[in-house]
Amino acid sequence: MSTVLGYRQLAGRLRKAVLDGVHPLGAKLPSEHEIAEEYGVSRSTVRRAFALLTEEGVIASHQGARRTVLARPREQNFAELRSFSRWARLIGEVPSGRTVSLERATANEREAEKLGLAIGDPLFRLTRVRLLSGRPVMIERTAYVERVGTLLATVDLDRESICDALELFGIFFEHAEHAIDAINADPADAALLETAVGTALLREHRRTTDPSGSPLEWSDDRYLGDAMAFIVRNSVASAPLARSIGDR
Repeated sequence: MSTVLGYRQLAGRLRKAVLDGVHPLGAKLPSEHEIAEEYGVSRSTVRRAFALLTEEGVIASHQGARRTVLARPREQNFAELRSFSRWARLIGEVPSGRTVSLERATANEREAEKLGLAIGDPLFRLTRVRLLSGRPVMIERTAYVERVGTLLATVDLDRESICDALELFGIFFEHAEHAIDAINADPADAALLETAVGTALLREHRRTTDPSGSPLEWSDDRYLGDAMAFIVRNSVASAPLARSIGDR
């Protein structure tokens, strides 16, 4: 027996069609009637799916006209723990990086608290700009515990995923806690992201641990506000998320 699609499932099918190039950027989507016929759903389901995709910025809706594809969806789901590179490839983008600095340093008070260190303990700090298909969209400013940071010299930071590379050494990023707020780009941020001072950014503070719960990294990541969206899906029937918005 066939399963009737809900509007979220239909939105997911249409989102995938955009990613797969079935509906390329700038194209007009089929009409509500055509979508309803193709997927075997009601027109009200189609309208709700269109409304969700409009909220995500994937399509534009105009009175009396067919919906237009604006962009590939760039949502990052906090119910799953993926590296930037893995997530970018999943949505059809080409990830890359531009390393600003990698230095051995000593832990300040905040880093010591988040990484389970004593103030003054050695660590490594990495500043890197992340790009999607050549466009700067995010700044990583990450402190790594020493056992992780010493391995970064073996990684091509501009082309490789740090998570993928470290897994070859038996280091796995297993759990993460996140806190997200909105800020405006300061001069340093603006220069790295090639945008204007004051541009809206999403700031994510992230603490990641290995399977045993030992801290690996503490990061201050800053995303261009028009390039990314974060989503959290939860349910009273679901288990606690491995990735959650926590206290900063």
